Amino acid sequence: MPAPPRPALVEADTPITALRGVGPALGNALAARGLVSVQDLWLHLPRSYEDRTRLTAIAALQPGVSVQVEGRVEAVERAFRYRPQLKVALTDATGTLLLRFFHFRAQQAAQFAIGARVRAYGTPRLGPQGLEIVHPSYRLLGEHGHDLSETLDPVYPAIEGVGPASLRRLIMQALDHLPEEAALELLPEDWLRPLGLPTLRSALLTLHRPPPDADLAALQAGRHPAQRRLALEELLAHQLGLRRQRLALQAEGALPLRGDETLVARLLHRLPFTLTAAQQRVYAQLREDLCRPRPMLRLVQGDVGSGKTVVAALAALLAVADGRQVALMAPTELLAEQHYHTLHGWLAPLGVRLCWLAGKVTGKARAQALQDVASGAAQVVVGTHALMQDGVEFHDLALAIIDEQHRFGVHQRLALRDKGRRGVPHQLVMTATPIPRTLAMSAYADLDVSAIDELPPGRTPVTTIALAVERRPELIERIRLACAQGRQVYWVCTLIDDSDEVQAQAAQSTFEALQAALPGVQIGLVHGRMKPAEKQATMRAFKDGALALLVATTVIEVGVDVPNASLMVIENAERLGLAQLHQLRGRVGRGSTASTCVLLYQGPLSALARQRLDTLRQTNDGFAIAEKDLELRGPGELLGTRQTGLASFRMADLGRDVDLLPHVHALADRLLREAPEQAERIVARWVGGAARYAAA
Repeated sequence: MPAPPRPALVEADTPITALRGVGPALGNALAARGLVSVQDLWLHLPRSYEDRTRLTAIAALQPGVSVQVEGRVEAVERAFRYRPQLKVALTDATGTLLLRFFHFRAQQAAQFAIGARVRAYGTPRLGPQGLEIVHPSYRLLGEHGHDLSETLDPVYPAIEGVGPASLRRLIMQALDHLPEEAALELLPEDWLRPLGLPTLRSALLTLHRPPPDADLAALQAGRHPAQRRLALEELLAHQLGLRRQRLALQAEGALPLRGDETLVARLLHRLPFTLTAAQQRVYAQLREDLCRPRPMLRLVQGDVGSGKTVVAALAALLAVADGRQVALMAPTELLAEQHYHTLHGWLAPLGVRLCWLAGKVTGKARAQALQDVASGAAQVVVGTHALMQDGVEFHDLALAIIDEQHRFGVHQRLALRDKGRRGVPHQLVMTATPIPRTLAMSAYADLDVSAIDELPPGRTPVTTIALAVERRPELIERIRLACAQGRQVYWVCTLIDDSDEVQAQAAQSTFEALQAALPGVQIGLVHGRMKPAEKQATMRAFKDGALALLVATTVIEVGVDVPNASLMVIENAERLGLAQLHQLRGRVGRGSTASTCVLLYQGPLSALARQRLDTLRQTNDGFAIAEKDLELRGPGELLGTRQTGLASFRMADLGRDVDLLPHVHALADRLLREAPEQAERIVARWVGGAARYAAA
């Protein structure tokens, strides 16, 4: 029998609508998910696989292991005790399995006639009557049965408005148009071979049509060579995209600062402390960057309380000494306002004029602030993302300082570059979330990275202990004693309202319970749903010492500096990631008094939660914690979901694929040096015109 004719050649950038069966409605549904070309379908990769190539005897089933079974319907029952459900007993020669459905139609129930042959796929679990599968996928078979699948079945990420079967059919059709290896491959063969990775064409075919003998465990874990091949190219595309953005920004040039340190010397003389060696080193790096005729693009990372703000203030004074302006942007009004007060205390005595600009500054005050910024009367402007809005015009912006970078998307940071009238402003980005070096090189490939890796003298290490929730009464007694001694306490809750689904004490009920348990103690409450003015008033009362105990949600993760607070209780600590727990702990230990952080947990602890709490108890080193967080949870906790689109990788996972990063960096260097056109094509394939790397 002659082979079927090969479909007419379709290019990678051919619109999906050119494929058979794709009308306007289907085309729009796919486009809404970012799938517009045939290549996008090639790269819409399975999220998991189902093994329908074999049957498993019912007696051999194990809870939690997905399988395909086949048997005859022995009994059917429709129950309505609490909610409608359909129970089907399926029997083979080895035993009986229950199929349970909570959502079904009468027509569906009627299909399960006694004696009918059924093939079902799903994950068994232990139920009241033994093993059962809830909502399996199934098909009714005739007397002659039905052939088993010849390949593992890919399961694709769902797309609203597109059924799984339609999507799979469409991807298979797109794969029929996959070009030959030479036309598709963009990476040098001599470089792939030592890594033992397949070509792109081979990898795509393996992932979309895995053979029965494929290593299912490796595929499910994302460690199969075919997946590693795609992860490598995707990481490379993002690396190249960020580097290209950096080169484009630097090509635009910036006005160098003269490096006049008169104001810097005056501030250093006035400060009640001496800079640490790490602060001095990082300031020297900033000064060197600012004196160059290209924009500084530097990330300064340092632990909570390591003194990043004073280093930023010194850099700001270099711009002010040149008669130019500085903008400092923070993610919340609370944090921005604290920066404003801190900088005002340091800089105003030197004659520097500061301005505060946030969403709540309205009416005449806003008009005056905008005028001061536009005329240059305001030399240092502090605010939230309101600084990036169209109505804000700077007279001569030389330096943009962005605090807590992981709270902003790349676009928000880049939007500030258009605010400079004489070249691109220099950019200083700060984060109190230490990031492992390999991760920083990938997430922030458009930035130079500096670390303030020592704490100022006088900061007392925080003692961390973990307590089961049953010991709450003795903890409350300890709080009573601390407040009686004039100390202040944080009690952090992870939810605002009580929830039936999650066993977590809500801030409101905790606040009421502590008021009842601690009569005479002034207690405040802060959570994200309060009006900003109300929230700030409570925070200020705590900062000023009018409140002894502050019950709060994680809104206080970054923000207030209260040196008198020496005890921190984090409720349901097992529900938070290491980075967030470390950030919260950093709210205490800011004075000279010995401080304690209590991790209150609800047992039993999972192995992962226990590792997290143990790590917190053993070290106060933010960089060590960041490495452990990367190992335990991957990069999401460290970078935030909006950072540079990293959360939306199609195949790569920075935590899992961290060992590929050195190869990615080396290849990026080589491609930019030897084959820049090839580099452009790789970025276009994975990142597109995005959008996310375009200069905002």
